Amino acid sequence: MPTTRPKRLSPRTADPRRLYEAAVQCPEAEIDFVDSTFRKITGRRAALLREDFCGTAATACEWVRRRPTNHAIGVDLDPSALAWSKANHVAGLTDDQRRRLRLKKGDVRTPTKAEQGVDIVLAMNFSYWCFTTRESLVAYFRTVRKSLAKGGVFFLDFFGGWEAQKILTERKRCKGFTYIWEHAHYNPITADMTCHIHFEFPGGGAIRKAFTYHWRLWTLPEVRELLVEAGFRDVTVYWEGDDGKGGGDGVFRPNTKGEVCASWIAYLSAR
Repeated sequence: MPTTRPKRLSPRTADPRRLYEAAVQCPEAEIDFVDSTFRKITGRRAALLREDFCGTAATACEWVRRRPTNHAIGVDLDPSALAWSKANHVAGLTDDQRRRLRLKKGDVRTPTKAEQGVDIVLAMNFSYWCFTTRESLVAYFRTVRKSLAKGGVFFLDFFGGWEAQKILTERKRCKGFTYIWEHAHYNPITADMTCHIHFEFPGGGAIRKAFTYHWRLWTLPEVRELLVEAGFRDVTVYWEGDDGKGGGDGVFRPNTKGEVCASWIAYLSAR
């Protein structure tokens, strides 16, 4: 019986959100880290997680899949991303898992009472960099701290290195397409930066500026200090190990000294 060849991706047929998830996200690894680190810090398992800036809520969905005691809340301002999540991720959950997940269109700076008292708050994919002043970022951090239950933990990710300030384009080959990350603008006086994600396809054509981010390029010391200013007592940096080939090995451990390199990724926990 003849087999049907999968359709070649093109700008007309490709779904930018699906391409983004395939190129950038790994919810399983993220939840592995968050789940195990929370248990090491607190000595217990977390149950209620809030994913701020959740977008397609892939991580929140992964959380409710992990254990029948897990509940998740996803908060995002973009109704189209939440609708996409419901059609593409939530639809694949069991009835029980869907009952333990709530997606909310809202501002992460003004959580409702139902979105507070959580064990974990996540702010991943550098999403909190949309707050470009000290006042706005520390205000968000204070809101997160108030949202955590006793013993709760806030998790964030971070990137840096001297290439972060460069105008550059990086390409990554993925199955059926090429992912392109562009630093289009950086102002060293204000630390404002603009980044784009593009996708190119083997048969020709591209989706240009599929996603655009206007951020402040924060430094790790600044963010650690603002977390303390917001009332967090214990802020830990988890630095990625070296794979011996000039890249990261995907293993993040607590560290107080990082390697000076062109680019790096780290996690933070705050409680």
